[in-house]
Amino acid sequence: MVKEAVEEAKKAAGAEGDPQDENRDPEEATAETAADAEEAEEAEEAEQEPGQESSEASDDGEKKEKKFFGKKKKDKKDEKIEELTDKLTRQMAEFDNFRKRTEKEKSQMYEVGAKDIIEKILPVVDNFERGLGAVTEEEKENAFVQGMEKVYKQLMTTLEGIEVKPIEAVGKEFDPNFHNAVMHVEDENLGENIVAEEFQKGYMYRDSVVRHSMVKVAN
Repeated sequence: MVKEAVEEAKKAAGAEGDPQDENRDPEEATAETAADAEEAEEAEEAEQEPGQESSEASDDGEKKEKKFFGKKKKDKKDEKIEELTDKLTRQMAEFDNFRKRTEKEKSQMYEVGAKDIIEKILPVVDNFERGLGAVTEEEKENAFVQGMEKVYKQLMTTLEGIEVKPIEAVGKEFDPNFHNAVMHVEDENLGENIVAEEFQKGYMYRDSVVRHSMVKVAN
């Protein structure tokens, strides 16, 4: 800036061609020209607004802050990928829930169907027990009776294999979850609320009751 001002001053001095300047010392003229250039530069700096530099600095700070905190706009392709990924994740979760719910319902339906079949077989078991209970000691040696006993044992083994088991009753404390009291009896030998006699066996399939035991309870 100073050099340019000095050059312009020299040119101006040479163009004007004042006769008196021709007799001047060249060093003196150069010093005056430099002084004029410095005065011009100081005047130019003084004309600048005091808050200009600070405003420029603040603008730069705001730009940097916006660049730092501003969110980068996502590409449409990336947005589509995120959308499809989220959709797929949701569908997989829904399908897994559907599969679990279907398996649970299927298991429940199977258990209900099995209990229904077992409940229809139990009267046959009752008739076997009544018939074998009426056999005398002498008739037990009969081949027919022995054959019926074997069939009865096979039937009970099959029921046990599918997790069907009789409910314990006689001598146990009465439990309405497993026993159905049809009679009461006064018996000092038995404690209160103890099953004295079983009229009909109760059965369970896995952890659920198929038929309650029909019992007599001591008071």
